[in-house]
Amino acid sequence: MRYTLLYLALILSTSVLAQTQEAGNVINDFGKTYIVESPDFKTNTTETLKVVFDVGRSFDNPSKPNPLIETAARFLNMHEKAGVSIENMEVALVIHGAAANDLLIAEAYKEHNKLETQDYNPNGKLITALAEKGVTIILCGQTAAHRNITKENLHPDVKLALSAMTALVQLQNDGFRLINF
Repeated sequence: MRYTLLYLALILSTSVLAQTQEAGNVINDFGKTYIVESPDFKTNTTETLKVVFDVGRSFDNPSKPNPLIETAARFLNMHEKAGVSIENMEVALVIHGAAANDLLIAEAYKEHNKLETQDYNPNGKLITALAEKGVTIILCGQTAAHRNITKENLHPDVKLALSAMTALVQLQNDGFRLINF
């Protein structure tokens, strides 16, 4: 009996571990998600989901997209798979701090990261894909000024705000819910 329970536990844990991430229907190249079978906390698929992601960090690998920015793609993909209409999702990203450099055009990104062989910003395609699906991408103007980032150095789909604080307060006043990492 004891071995049967151990065997059963091993089979169940293996099936959970065997699940793989799947590409999304909204943004195919970014934001892979897992399918969660029969969640106990049900997703309300009829209400509008208004969310703002507060992103202030970057990571040490300039050859990969910032996973915190990619979270917006995961949000859209997983909720669409759960039955929420894309029309019922309003998503914004407010970027500040070290993450600001992830919004640079390729030449500025290469220079900032002192890259010799990489001629692209891996966040560029992600930002374009997000913007094409209606995601608002906002850069803190205070961060931009502090880091000498000009509008000419920014990805064209990025909007500049007075500050991250201003953008976050205004979006929350408009009913967006804050997700902070």
